[in-house]
Amino acid sequence: MADKPVVGLNDAAAAKNAVPVSRSKPAGNPIFRMLGLPNIRLKLPSRNWLIFLSVTGSFTTAVLYDRYHKRKAQQRWCNLVSHIAQEPLPSTAMPRRVTIFLSAPPGDSLRAARDHFHEYVKPVLVAGAMDWDVIEGRREGDVRAGLAEKIRKRRRKIEKAPTRDVDDDAAEEDLVQELRDTAGVKEDEGVQGDLILGRNTWKEYVRGLHEGWLGPFKPPPPPSAESAISIDTSESVPEQSSFAGDAIPKPDPAADSSATHSDPQTTEASDQQSQDKKDHAKEKEKAKQPTQTPPYISPSDYSSAPLPQSAPDVLPPSTVLPFPHLLGFFNTPIRIYRFLNRRHIADETGREVAALVLASHVRACRADAEFASSTDPDATPSSTAPQAADVVPIQKRWEQEGVLEGEERDWHKSAWQVGSGDGERVWKDGMVIDARIGDRMRQFELGADDEERARRDEGIDPRAKGVWDSVKELIGWEEDTSVKGWEHGLVGDESG
Repeated sequence: MADKPVVGLNDAAAAKNAVPVSRSKPAGNPIFRMLGLPNIRLKLPSRNWLIFLSVTGSFTTAVLYDRYHKRKAQQRWCNLVSHIAQEPLPSTAMPRRVTIFLSAPPGDSLRAARDHFHEYVKPVLVAGAMDWDVIEGRREGDVRAGLAEKIRKRRRKIEKAPTRDVDDDAAEEDLVQELRDTAGVKEDEGVQGDLILGRNTWKEYVRGLHEGWLGPFKPPPPPSAESAISIDTSESVPEQSSFAGDAIPKPDPAADSSATHSDPQTTEASDQQSQDKKDHAKEKEKAKQPTQTPPYISPSDYSSAPLPQSAPDVLPPSTVLPFPHLLGFFNTPIRIYRFLNRRHIADETGREVAALVLASHVRACRADAEFASSTDPDATPSSTAPQAADVVPIQKRWEQEGVLEGEERDWHKSAWQVGSGDGERVWKDGMVIDARIGDRMRQFELGADDEERARRDEGIDPRAKGVWDSVKELIGWEEDTSVKGWEHGLVGDESG
């Protein structure tokens, strides 16, 4: 049996005093070490970083997703009408022209309506090679006045009625039209059509149609002479003080100047005179500004107004586009939701604009009548009573009255306030439609075959660049698809 080794005292002391050998940490990826890069150790971020990255990443993904499908929807409807732009057009013919009606939304400026038009409407119109005129309204009633004046000008030309004072814009339009007639350039004889943006513009459009076709040529008479005299009298007496009923005493020129300046009543009178002069100057400046044309006819007079013989049997068709516009700090969650779902607005708007550009289907506006029974339901039946109750229509509601009616809930509160102006509140008042005008109105409609073709050819243009393609182009990773010089070859080399 082998003897066990005996550990001496010296060996035990050496083992006790020995320094432990430390194991060296892994050097990491040798490729990174050769490139001079630090040893990056992957680890999960902290809780705060995870929350930040999750929120920002989710919002960014939602924005990119909505933008992708928005561009896809616009491209779908642009492809549907792009064949019109490929059709040849004679040099003596004008492209088809439509009229665009834009109005500033309640509580905001006209810029919001313009941006909405350029973002959602203009791409489809340009794809269809359309031309357009624009009637804009910066305040309530401008669109109504512009459309009514346009219709009255057309009526004067047809009925050969005496024209009013011609302004510079009208003279320029007449000169351009005369030059086109001399050169033999003709307008497009197809369906023209109108495009209205938003519920507030639609209400002014309907009011302008009725005023143009049912109203007179001459403007309404000015206010009564008594009211005008009272206004002039109040403006011509600036010395009258609003703080005291008595007239302001005039300073005595023989009095001492020091006493005059020290009199508080005289000082107050001079301040009041200067303030009245400033107010009078402001009123003169307001009078110099262009005023809005007052309405030529009231909605209550539609039924008694005669329809002119120049009125067509069918008015130009129209299409109304949604314009969701919500203001207010407390509506921020709703506004964020709408911002992340703009693809639905792009799809709906593109569909309606494509129907206007194609103009293949036009339908009449419908009118639904509500009915009521003239028989009391609580009365006991008798043998002499008729078997069927007499049913009579009590109200007739036109389709035009309910178009985009839900947008009124998002209007700013200033649209419902009663102002101290001329009393015309087109947005606040209800829509009044005369049967003679309502029966002549038409709406554009997209046919089932056109919509099926648009869904079948759905897709983004392969030449369009996405987000990743733009990033690669920015950092220089874009693939070069051009044919190199050595790839062209020489004709006839391979045959030998």
